[in-house]
Amino acid sequence: MRTRWIVLALSALFLGAIVGSALAPQPAGAVSREIGQLQEQVAQLLQGQQDLRSAMDSNNATLKTLVQQSVDSVSQLHVQMGALEKTVQDVQANTTSRIDTMTTQTQGLSDNLQDVQARVGKLSQQLTDIQNTLQSIDAKISSAAPAITSGGGATPGNSSANPASGMPPISADTLYQNALRDFTGGKFDLSRQEFSDYIKNFPSNDLASNAQFYLGEISYAQSDFQGAIAQYDLVLVNYPKSYKLAASLLKKAMAEFELGMKATGTRDLREVVRRFPGSDEARRAEAKLHEIGASSVATPRPSSHH
Repeated sequence: MRTRWIVLALSALFLGAIVGSALAPQPAGAVSREIGQLQEQVAQLLQGQQDLRSAMDSNNATLKTLVQQSVDSVSQLHVQMGALEKTVQDVQANTTSRIDTMTTQTQGLSDNLQDVQARVGKLSQQLTDIQNTLQSIDAKISSAAPAITSGGGATPGNSSANPASGMPPISADTLYQNALRDFTGGKFDLSRQEFSDYIKNFPSNDLASNAQFYLGEISYAQSDFQGAIAQYDLVLVNYPKSYKLAASLLKKAMAEFELGMKATGTRDLREVVRRFPGSDEARRAEAKLHEIGASSVATPRPSSHH
């Protein structure tokens, strides 16, 4: 704009000089020199304007290139941020899955330890019973030997004892240990059958609630979250004194979150914190509540009374 005004001013000056030289007679040589100078100045001014325009066009092209490069860089950054966010989500998912797997394995080891202790006590009692039985058999053989030697009627084939009569095909401890071993080994279908058989054949046993809990764990591991919730509910309803209550309620809440039941899952997590304070399950429930941005205590609803 400034250049345009300069050109206009010089043009007016040039025209004024021409008019002035027409009105005021001057020597022809002087007028020709002034006109030549003015023409040279105008030519220089026009060249300067053209150079300025060329410089501006070049600067605009450079600026446009820089802006495009910036846009491309921002787009690449968005793509990289998206990939990073996806990676973080995958890491979190894998970490949660690994924690759940480690927790399940820890529970299995704890149950194994308790079962081993119980079995050691039972084996000790069984050994005592076997020793008593062997002593009784030795006594009977000793008393029957003179009669056999003297030609009595007793023969080896007339014994009425049948060690296999009345014995169950498998003991409760063996069945439970087999089911737990198959569960930790990933043989879920076989383990489900064995735990179900345990509950059916030994419903009053102390480990029946454990078997019911592991039926829920099998369904959870197979992503049958609806079935897992049903199995955990059976623990909560049928075994009110089970030490698997906290774990059942926690895993039920986790299954509800997997099904998108956020309100119900949040309520059950808070119930874990309320009913089992200080437990490992309560700490895990609080961590999950913090993760979803919920408090560990439900906010009371405002009263509708005025």
